Amino acid sequence: MNSARHYILWFCRVFTGLLFIFSGLIKANDPTGFGYKLEEYFHVFGTHFLNDHSVTIAVVVCGLEILLGALLLLGFWARTVAWGLLLLILFFTFLTFYSAFFEVVTSCGCFGDAIPLTPWQSFIKDLILLAFILVIFVNRKYIAPLIHDAYTRSIITAALVVVSLGIGIYTVNFLPFIDFLPYKKGNHLPSLMALPEGEVGDQYDVIYTLKHKTSGEEKKVSDKVYLADELWKDENWEIIGDPESKLVKKGYQVPIPDLMITDANGEDFTQQLIENPYYNLIVVAWDLEKSNLDALSKINALAKHAAEAYNIRSVLLTSSSAAEADRISSRLDLLTEVFYADAVPLKSMVRANPGVLLMQNGTVVDKWHYNTLPDFDTLDKQYFGKD
Repeated sequence: MNSARHYILWFCRVFTGLLFIFSGLIKANDPTGFGYKLEEYFHVFGTHFLNDHSVTIAVVVCGLEILLGALLLLGFWARTVAWGLLLLILFFTFLTFYSAFFEVVTSCGCFGDAIPLTPWQSFIKDLILLAFILVIFVNRKYIAPLIHDAYTRSIITAALVVVSLGIGIYTVNFLPFIDFLPYKKGNHLPSLMALPEGEVGDQYDVIYTLKHKTSGEEKKVSDKVYLADELWKDENWEIIGDPESKLVKKGYQVPIPDLMITDANGEDFTQQLIENPYYNLIVVAWDLEKSNLDALSKINALAKHAAEAYNIRSVLLTSSSAAEADRISSRLDLLTEVFYADAVPLKSMVRANPGVLLMQNGTVVDKWHYNTLPDFDTLDKQYFGKD
């Protein structure tokens, strides 16, 4: 192998290896969120039976990315790694092209919520990566391991497998190391739900379909043209069908655009609950049928203790039906008041089912997975007893 080809191969190895490790780590930081994204693809391809395994698949995919990237940098098992990289990037490239061309998934989740990419951006990224991997694949026989002892390579590979999978398993059972979502600790939610002063949101044109009463000619005009040309005065034209909205300019995106909390009757309690000036516990169990009921029972005991000691309000947010909520509430004798919200914002609040947010005056003071929820004495010492 000549020196120029050698350096090109090394560059491709380093670039691809680091990118795969970075991509895998970002997703392994939040495999539950990546699992939600996979469910969108399962819906598109009619493989709904995989939904219950989405998080497990997410952990494996994240771990595989980290493992392949690390092995590529080390030069271990070069032929197998080259094949793995090629098959994986071909699969990713197909998915991102399908998402972009058919507009079925708005974000691929390639870098999780840390670096949102549009489907076309993701597809272009995968094409570039495919070019690098093709260089690696064609020259795979020239990749030499940094460590030649087979036993040592096996030990290191085994350790990489454990670490690669272990990161995702840990964050599924606890919480992401870094929270990239708008409900993270320290955020003031009401500020993230409103358009900041001076900012402009998305701008739309309303498109009317007009039909000439005599000739039958049809044409589409925007609401601005309709008013400016005073077409509403012309009795020869009539509006047919429903007006359409067309995005003409992308504006500021409110971080929390979709949170609406209601009671069983549909009455809006969003501001009352979110802006409570006192400490309050918000229990999130977006799907009560899949929720860990033992954990809910322990959270309920904590809520009772907090209510008795400090009159702290506790509420349960779910997207399940009122009938299901009543059934679980009666079964567990829940103290928490039950309110309802869409599953999408609830899944973003905390990556656990159930999870708990401690809030005060609109700010997320802290949040926990049910596996890491502290006992009352700890919360009392750290928060409640200080006020």
